[in-house]
Amino acid sequence: MTPNASTRRSPAASAAALIAVLLLFGALTFVAGLAVGSDAPGAAQADPSASEAPLGSVPPDASTPAATPTLETVTCAEPTEAFAVLCETYAQIKGEYVDEISDEELVDGAVRGMIEFGLEDPYSGYLPPEQYGSALDDLSGEFSGIGAEVGMENLVEAGDLASCTVVTQSCAMVIVAPLVGSPAESAGLRAGDQVLEIDGVSTVGESVSSLVFQVRGEAGTDVTLTVNRDDEELDITITRAVIDLREVEAELLADDIGYIRLTTFTDRATGLFREELGALLEQGATSIVFDLRGNPGGFIVTAQGIAGQFVPAGELLFTVESGEDVQRWESEPGGLVQTDAIPVVVLVDEGSASASEIVAAALKESGRATIVGEPTFGKNTVQIWNDLPNGGGLRITTDRWFTPDHNSAAPDGIAPDVEVASPEDPLGGEDPQLDRAVELLTGG
Repeated sequence: MTPNASTRRSPAASAAALIAVLLLFGALTFVAGLAVGSDAPGAAQADPSASEAPLGSVPPDASTPAATPTLETVTCAEPTEAFAVLCETYAQIKGEYVDEISDEELVDGAVRGMIEFGLEDPYSGYLPPEQYGSALDDLSGEFSGIGAEVGMENLVEAGDLASCTVVTQSCAMVIVAPLVGSPAESAGLRAGDQVLEIDGVSTVGESVSSLVFQVRGEAGTDVTLTVNRDDEELDITITRAVIDLREVEAELLADDIGYIRLTTFTDRATGLFREELGALLEQGATSIVFDLRGNPGGFIVTAQGIAGQFVPAGELLFTVESGEDVQRWESEPGGLVQTDAIPVVVLVDEGSASASEIVAAALKESGRATIVGEPTFGKNTVQIWNDLPNGGGLRITTDRWFTPDHNSAAPDGIAPDVEVASPEDPLGGEDPQLDRAVELLTGG
């Protein structure tokens, strides 16, 4: 992400900086899939047809890490003073505990503890070998699940996510958004639903990563989520299915308004988005509604490529910062609508997270677009995945991103210029947010 930060990452991890919340696609397929580099076993490959990214979409060194430095190895044979406690605990358990317990079990517990209680970061996580391997297997292109994005929310103090590493009475796993056309959407799951139970088992005490694997399963099987919605408990039974992920949808509306929706920021999304946006312009679109509702994020380089289609070349899109290291991400030449001659309205809601917030903020603060809808999710951190020697995977928060005016999306999200509530029934056919966008573009 930053020049200095890239030197501490493995080749697989350096190519995989993510700004997405967790997904209930199968075995964290979206998150793990995007985060495993091309040299990892079973790693997903970019669609060859989408390999030609538009100008300004990916910095030339974005996925080429510097040499990984030799790091100091700390073991129980030669611990630091702080690690002496860990090693002594290990020795006492192995020597005195009443039952037999393997080193693998102890290491797994220690790693979980370091991540969940040591880091105090709900977006960092650990997948043991059996779960991480399953995530890699799902990268074949088909995966099953319910199709919903999830995150953690502090119900008492929104800005204090550090204390929400596991679900408690004040920290809930929430639905960020069901995917369009997914089993979750069809069953009635909504953004903001707090997941209380999974098949009758309470979520309290569990991390989001572990809960995701309780929700996943084979296509055709059912899972029942007990959710809290507006202080009412609801049981929602969802039949898992193979998820068909479509990144981009587009159509030409009346009055020559081009409508384009982006559902995720995958590695191929920039090329697909540019293709559909170009087609709208060829059909005669004179203005654009850009729909980012329910979009959980993805690759940070894709955020740059998408925002760069609209923002004039040379303008700052966002910065990525880790300590004193700061990297500027700017718009480059070649964007299809880098001119005010094509007015733009961006639609957002509470399901718009991470990369969606980067793009919305870049277009808003550059004056390139009017933002319509509801405040976004509120996530400004960047994660990578690293392989572990035991076959597991470690997700680590490495950086924070900021808007062109150096504002943070956390915890309140990106505020719309024109606030319009989402419809009570998302499947009811009415869309007041889109209607308002059309009014703005037609002078209403």
